Amino acid sequence: MSATLAPQRQERSWKEGVLSLVKRQETGLLGVIIVLALIVSVANENFLRKDNLYNVLQTVVVVGIIAVGQTFVLIAKEIDLSVGSVLALSAVTAGSVYGSGANPWVAAAVGIGVGALCGFAVGSVVVLGRVSSFIVTLGMLSIARGLTQLITGGLPQAMPRELSFIGQGRVFGGVPVSVVIFLVLVLLGQFLLTRTVFGLRVTAIGDNDAAARTGGIPVAWTRVLTFVLIGTLAGVAGIVFSTQVGVAEAQAGMGYELDVIAAAVIGGASLSGGRGSIIGAFLGACLLGVLRNAFILLALSPFLQQLSIGLVIVLAAVFDQWRQGNLGHLHPRNLRQQLVRRRA
Repeated sequence: MSATLAPQRQERSWKEGVLSLVKRQETGLLGVIIVLALIVSVANENFLRKDNLYNVLQTVVVVGIIAVGQTFVLIAKEIDLSVGSVLALSAVTAGSVYGSGANPWVAAAVGIGVGALCGFAVGSVVVLGRVSSFIVTLGMLSIARGLTQLITGGLPQAMPRELSFIGQGRVFGGVPVSVVIFLVLVLLGQFLLTRTVFGLRVTAIGDNDAAARTGGIPVAWTRVLTFVLIGTLAGVAGIVFSTQVGVAEAQAGMGYELDVIAAAVIGGASLSGGRGSIIGAFLGACLLGVLRNAFILLALSPFLQQLSIGLVIVLAAVFDQWRQGNLGHLHPRNLRQQLVRRRA
């Protein structure tokens, strides 16, 4: 009897595993990207060419790197709106330090360190001042952008030629170095989130910070570290972006805040905290890149592009609420009950 039940249990376990995989946000996102890619490739044969696919990945690298950090912040039930300005500040700091005669790698390290310092400042004010991260990062957005203007005087800063391979180099038969860096950071981020104490603490805090505090988790310090992480990644993105274009500009990263949040939310990060996926953020960034590339190849209006991206963000947020079971009031039976109450 037990010999008969064993294969049945294995089959049931296999089916449950497949069903669980199908229901995952990442699987659905990957399916959407594949379908969209096939549709665009039919309309324009250039889409699936290797050079174009590399170009799509290279355009999402900067947003994707920061989206890794934004996912941690959103899981911790916070938000960071300053990432675009921190990106620019990190880049121009690196350019300015290099211009003063420093070693290129030292200059890059200083730039990334400035991003980490901005994250630490934001996290400290949020935790110690008990101020909403929305307000604090909105303030940091202006502070960092103002410092960027003061450092540069509005003029672009030259980046070290020794670092140009970061944004322009290619390895493994044509894969951009920046894409390799992005993929490595995604894998490290996923490991940090799912396989380390820090990642488990971030998830616990976002799910229920009171319970996490009762359980002995250092809630304040963990929150600060999430902002340090996103600040550091914004600094890395600043170095990557500036080496892609060859100069560090004061206007770099403007508007990136929305794209970063969009990539994280589309990838499954909940605005209510407690949920998120680094692989999902990667796929969310790729979806935005595919959409933008498709509009360019098909010569469609940039206004329509913005509209479609906005719709994708809204649909992702609604889907997140549906996953959490917060849309039960929209069930026809519940709607009828509400209508009856109002008439009564």
